[in-house]
Amino acid sequence: MAEDTPPIDEMQYEKLAQDALRGVIRSALERAASPSGIPGAHHFYITFKTRGRGVTVPPDVVAKYPDEMTVVLQHQYWDLSVEAELFSVMLKFGGMPKVLTVPYTAVTRFYDPSVQFLLQFEPPEPVVEPVAELPAPTRTDPPPPGDDDGPKVVSLDQFRKK
Repeated sequence: MAEDTPPIDEMQYEKLAQDALRGVIRSALERAASPSGIPGAHHFYITFKTRGRGVTVPPDVVAKYPDEMTVVLQHQYWDLSVEAELFSVMLKFGGMPKVLTVPYTAVTRFYDPSVQFLLQFEPPEPVVEPVAELPAPTRTDPPPPGDDDGPKVVSLDQFRKK
């Protein structure tokens, strides 16, 4: 009996669908960036990976939200700029204005509670910051006698009752 191998999705339909749904986010943000702003009672909760590829968040905000954060676009946001691959917005944190730049690929959740509309995405691969390699320690002198790092053998005879 021949084994049935699963077909290979060379079209990558899952990725195409995810990209199309991210286009919904872009379109909603384009409406929010228009002069009339977000219509009606709509407002957006946007959750994204703070260390996602291409995300720009001030260091103090990343320190407070090292993995993921949710921002709300409703009444107090400024300078919303919507581009093909990302958006940027100014929000206040502790009364201080901060600009966030977020590629759509870093978004893990988009929610408009006014109409119970939710989009959820697979989290992107985290950006791993390169770690500087330390040079291996060099030892020019031989170790002193008795200073060996091998296993130690301890005799228990001295602790036994005779």
